[in-house]
Amino acid sequence: MATIKEVAEAAGVSKSTVSNVFSKKRPISKEVSERVLQIAKELNYKPNYFARSLTMKETKIIGLKMQAEKIKFSQFHLSLLNGVLHECHEMGYQLLVNTLSQQHQPEIQNQVSIPVDGEIIMDPSYEDPRLSREAIKAMPTVIIGKPPPAYEHATSYVDNDNIGIAYEVASSLLDNGHENIMFLNAPRERTVSIDREAGFKWAHMDHKKEYEAGFILYHNGIDTSVDFGFNSTLEMLQQHPYITAIIVDTDKMALGVYRAAKMLSLAIPEQLSVFAFSDDSIFQSELIPPLSSVKLNAELLGSEAAKLLIDQIDSDKKLVKKIIIPADLNYRESTSVATSKSKARSDK
Repeated sequence: MATIKEVAEAAGVSKSTVSNVFSKKRPISKEVSERVLQIAKELNYKPNYFARSLTMKETKIIGLKMQAEKIKFSQFHLSLLNGVLHECHEMGYQLLVNTLSQQHQPEIQNQVSIPVDGEIIMDPSYEDPRLSREAIKAMPTVIIGKPPPAYEHATSYVDNDNIGIAYEVASSLLDNGHENIMFLNAPRERTVSIDREAGFKWAHMDHKKEYEAGFILYHNGIDTSVDFGFNSTLEMLQQHPYITAIIVDTDKMALGVYRAAKMLSLAIPEQLSVFAFSDDSIFQSELIPPLSSVKLNAELLGSEAAKLLIDQIDSDKKLVKKIIIPADLNYRESTSVATSKSKARSDK
């Protein structure tokens, strides 16, 4: 592979001109740029990206830290990625997606990390090892989700109103006569889990309805979401046949609920209503009848987070902003009024 010196000599320009053609740090005429690029292509020259990044103190890369189940993205994650990638493309940034689980983090502590100009962190927890005041000061950071209380005023974040959303979902089921609702929540330590539980409880309080604490279950972080939905539903409905509705964290959990209902010969929604906090499922062909769900506008979440982060990087200013993305409830055929058929199961 050719060197920058060889490209400069062949193009009749200086090495700094070749460097500026690729870095775009200084304007170079269209004629010179085209000549340099053509010669670089002919000589198979590729700039030393990381050497340049060390010199310029920037990489034009942003990182996205997300927790994915065995690297199988849901439609929510795919839509969110589309939003981030769109802004990266518009602003000339590359995206590095880090899906390493927490148990693998110690293995890379002593390795040289790939440099990024800033990071987006997804799915924050109350005790989140990815967050520290030192890290936030050292690098522009934006969180998708509500930060833990200690960081809520220290870093920018983009989120839905998860308390309000959970209140609306639970209220709609309570209004339709469902008095015994099971809630399959996100992992207990996640901030989104805490907010949605608060909304769920608030709805019951507002409707002057009691709820059973044992009907709120948290993803154990071990099983897949599908297995967690299936096993939890099977066990709970066998023990508590008077449950007539289930709220689930994701479409994957909903798929597990559907499979358990089928095994128990329960018709959805006639005997069991199901509502999910995610929309546009990749499992639509299996979620029959169509799943009632919340449109969280994941692409907009990703887009706004990337904008916030790139603004911080480009302006070199520490700006703490909060953006709340609206969400919509999509009522489909997996929910209905609590009927005599659903309530009759408790008598069997």
